[in-house]
Amino acid sequence: MDADRRQGTGQEIGRRIGQGTSRESGEETGRGIVVGYDGSDFAMQALDWAMDEAEFRRAPITVCHAWQSPYAPGDEEARKSLHHAAEHVLWHGAECARQCTSGVRVREDLFEGQATERLVALSATADLVVVGSRGLSGAARRVMGSVAGHVATYARCPVIVVRGVGSLPHPRHPGPIVAGVGGGDDHVLAFAYREAALRGLSMIAVHAMRYPAAAWSAGMAPMVMSDVPGREAVELLEAAVRPWRERYPQVETALQPVSGPVLDVLADASSGATMLVVGATREKGALARLGSVTRPLIDAVTCPVAVVHP
Repeated sequence: MDADRRQGTGQEIGRRIGQGTSRESGEETGRGIVVGYDGSDFAMQALDWAMDEAEFRRAPITVCHAWQSPYAPGDEEARKSLHHAAEHVLWHGAECARQCTSGVRVREDLFEGQATERLVALSATADLVVVGSRGLSGAARRVMGSVAGHVATYARCPVIVVRGVGSLPHPRHPGPIVAGVGGGDDHVLAFAYREAALRGLSMIAVHAMRYPAAAWSAGMAPMVMSDVPGREAVELLEAAVRPWRERYPQVETALQPVSGPVLDVLADASSGATMLVVGATREKGALARLGSVTRPLIDAVTCPVAVVHP
C-alpha cells in the first residue's frame, strides 16, 4: 500500500476515536489480543475488530507483522530494505491501535518467517487471535493456502476471521451474536455469551436438524412426519444454553432449530449478525481439526466468524 493510501486508511480508522460504546474502566485483564497485520485493507478491518475486542476486554493488543526475504543470503542491502519496510508496516498498524484506543497497551511483534507460524505460536499465550480474510476462491486456496484457515485450524485459542476491507462498519443497530449448536458446545456458548454480554447484544443459538427419510414401498401412502425431531432440537438447545442463561441473565437469548444442511442453516442465520461463533475439533488432520463445515463457513458468510476449539 502506498504512503498516501496508508495515511488515508489511518485517518479512516481514526474516526473511531470518541465514538462507539463506552467501555468499563479498570485494570488490564487477560493475556491479550493478537492481530495479524500486513498493511492491506483486509488487515485494517481485522485491526479495527481487534481494537474493539481489546477495549471491551480491557486487554493488551499485540500487532504482529511477518515478513520474508526472497533474496539470496548474500544480498544484505536488499534484505535491509525489506526489513525497514516491514518495520514501517508494523509501526503503522501499532500507531493506529495506539491512537484509536483508550487505555489499551499496544505491543509490536516483528517476525521474519511465515505469518501462520508466528500467529499460531503467539496464540499459545493469547486470549484471542484476529485475522483478516481475502476470501480466496476454492481453487486459489488449494494452490496458495490461507493464513486465516491455517491459523483457525492450529491456534491454541479462539480465532476471529474478519471479512471485508477498510474500516469496520459500526451500524447503529448491530445484529446479534449467532452460535452454532450441535451438542457438546459449552466452549462455543461460553465464547458467544461473553461476546454478547461485552457488546450488549442478544444471542441466537442455532441448531440444524435433519428429518429422517420416509420409508416407502409399493402401494403405501406417504408417511406423515411427526414434529418429534423439532421437539428434540428445542430440548437440545434449551439444555445447552441453560447454564449460560443463568450466568448471563442480561443477554437476551433466542433458540432457532432449523431443518436443513448445517452449512446452509448457519450461513442463513448469520445474515445480519455481528458475529457467527462455531466450534472445531481436536482430531488429527487439518480438515478434521477445523471441521468439514467450519472451513467453508469462513468463506460463505459475510460477518466475522469466531472459531473456538474445545
